Amino acid sequence: MPLNFRDTAIAFQSHSDASLNRSYLLFKTLASPSLVKIGKALTLWALAWKLPIKGLIRATVFRQFCGGETVADCKAVAQHHWTLGVGSILDYSVEGQTDQAAYDHSTEMTLQTLALAAQEEGVPMGVFKVTGIADTGMLEKVSQGLELNASEALAWERTQGRVDRICHYAHAIGVPVMIDAEETWIQDAIDRLAYEAMSRYNRDRIIVFNTIQCYRTERLVALNAAMQTSEQAGYGLGIKFVRGAYMEKERARAQSMGYPSPIQPTKAATDAEFNACVETMLRALGRPEASRAFALIIGSHNEDSAELAARLLTEQGWEPSEAPVWFAQLFGMSDHISFVLAHHGFRVAKYLPFGPIDKVMPYLFRRAEENTSVKGQTGRELGLILAERQRRRRAKNL
Repeated sequence: MPLNFRDTAIAFQSHSDASLNRSYLLFKTLASPSLVKIGKALTLWALAWKLPIKGLIRATVFRQFCGGETVADCKAVAQHHWTLGVGSILDYSVEGQTDQAAYDHSTEMTLQTLALAAQEEGVPMGVFKVTGIADTGMLEKVSQGLELNASEALAWERTQGRVDRICHYAHAIGVPVMIDAEETWIQDAIDRLAYEAMSRYNRDRIIVFNTIQCYRTERLVALNAAMQTSEQAGYGLGIKFVRGAYMEKERARAQSMGYPSPIQPTKAATDAEFNACVETMLRALGRPEASRAFALIIGSHNEDSAELAARLLTEQGWEPSEAPVWFAQLFGMSDHISFVLAHHGFRVAKYLPFGPIDKVMPYLFRRAEENTSVKGQTGRELGLILAERQRRRRAKNL
């Protein structure tokens, strides 16, 4: 049966009328870059002056894109999603921390999400950002191969320890864990941590996943190298594919520092790289009766990419619910992809960010800016929401 991403009855089955109306008003606001820019400035000013603005944030952008402030808050959201066949991946989305106590706290929060995943069928895996548990300056020096001073060497050792603690625990309880990709100037260090963890914990099953950002150039080359290395070394390879979240930042830094942009020149080039990576790994995975030790997570809000992956899995004889493949979208976005795929039996999970409101603002600003900069994203969300509102009105009048 072909996928119909315009079936809004399935796409928005998790939304009440009130929830749908809130989403419509929010995406209507996000459609205006000037309003987003002004809103960001005012929000930062209000938080800096400790004005009582958290209630407004909680009722609008936080409610749309975050599962709550705590693991317990997210549990109810995850359980509701699972009744509709969609899993949840809890992501402690606090960014910009700079001290060891905060890094240790982030590690503990990640362990809590993994513990919940071991208990809840609807929470299939965990995720963490290395910048949540490590200093970015130190990561940059490691990525560049520069010599570390004594304090930096100790920080790197602690970072390796935190990553190992998370991955060891994930392996012990049998819960996969993804390591998110970040800015190019620290990514080599993150890749090193991820592949070292894979070589340690992906021997008997695939637990650790690295992330490949396909808006970067030469990602297919990097994927082929990772597949070859994993097979030669005898460990399973877990990869999450995303397009990427730091495009403007990457280009601006490259221009200001005078080096070639590491980002694909056009969206079409990014789409082509993403689809080529997904197709390469799915074809390398093989058929169910003779599959290789690969697993992948397709993190995409692109209908064409989702349809391509679903078709390739079917062509290779995989039952949707048995393939070592998950589709993933961000909470609050692209429900028409998530719930339609789940309706057809594919493994699907929503990224469910959480954390104290003031601490997750960088994540929320990025979501708001993304919805103004990604061509057609907000217009598509608005169009689908409008279609579902009209469908519900017609149904009530019958």
